[in-house]
Amino acid sequence: AGKFYQHAPTETSQATLASVSPVFAVMKFDKDGNTTYFEKKKTELYQELGLQARDLRFQHVMSIATRNNRIIMRMEFLKAVITPEFLLILDYRNLSLEHWLLNELASQLAGEGQLVTYSLPFEFRAIEAILQYWISKLQGRLNTLQPQILETLEALVDPKLLSVDRSKLHVLLQNGKSLSELETDLKVFKETILEILDEEEVIEELCLSKWSDPKIFEESTSGIDHAEEMELLLENYYRQAEDLLNEARELRVLIDDSESIIFINLDSHRNVMMRLNLQLTMGTFSVSLFGLIGVAFGMNLESSLEEDPRIFWLVTGIMFLGSGLIWRRLLSFLGRHLDPPLPPHIPTVLKKSQPAAGRVEIKTSLKGETFGLSRSTLTNQ
Repeated sequence: AGKFYQHAPTETSQATLASVSPVFAVMKFDKDGNTTYFEKKKTELYQELGLQARDLRFQHVMSIATRNNRIIMRMEFLKAVITPEFLLILDYRNLSLEHWLLNELASQLAGEGQLVTYSLPFEFRAIEAILQYWISKLQGRLNTLQPQILETLEALVDPKLLSVDRSKLHVLLQNGKSLSELETDLKVFKETILEILDEEEVIEELCLSKWSDPKIFEESTSGIDHAEEMELLLENYYRQAEDLLNEARELRVLIDDSESIIFINLDSHRNVMMRLNLQLTMGTFSVSLFGLIGVAFGMNLESSLEEDPRIFWLVTGIMFLGSGLIWRRLLSFLGRHLDPPLPPHIPTVLKKSQPAAGRVEIKTSLKGETFGLSRSTLTNQ
């Protein structure tokens, strides 16, 4: 009786856990592009596929792994299981994902699309279709951010503006955060593919048909082994991700340089206001200094000077003339001490020895024009 009471709760808990296991909405594609939809519990699905429960976890990560002649691909919200005969997409109910599944994936798997692996086994077409979808999604995000960032920077680095539009700064901040997220996703995508490229055994395991039907897995028409074809396929998308990451880095450098230009423009306008304030202070000092003469004549003291009508104009002229001379003298003193020094002379030999920077020069004319405008503004001011 004691043994019965010890095992009864365990059996009940196991039955309860099995009954509440999550249910996957699955879309299945075969080699001909035929599509079927069904729902199945997680326990039943991983048992049919010969996988383990941890292989079908709800994880928004990026990974490509093989287990029991199955390829498990996770691209954040996109989860797929590839076999030599069919492709399973788990939890496909996503607007953008569902549009791609219904309109493009079926034809690509059937060999009707523009995939270069249409003549290779089914797993090649499935892997390339998923990688192409993900890299095009990252490319679309970059194409959306790039014009917005360039337009915002053009409005912010204008030297004619005396102040910075805070709404533009808010837009630039949001785009900067989106650009950082894109850079992170691209780095993760590159690292995921690089981990596979560094392991020859993993590349061999990705060739599922090699283990299911060795006769199919012969050399391709180009005379290259299919394992090398898989490596070339992954390297192709690794290079595309590297190119996108370089473009994102150029945008990041452009944002950082534009921020420096914005600070230079603000400092320039601040210096102009401070200089104007100093000039007005000197003018007030000059007028006040010679205003002492008027104060002296305004005292209730009797002298023979107040009886002459020409004395008023003489004293007034001396006051304005003296104030103007002192103010002019102070301004010349201010100009000598505040003007920036001339740049040092660079010898011709050094100029010729400097290498030309190829990647530093941004393709857009925004960066060069902005530096020229800010420099001319500082020189004039």
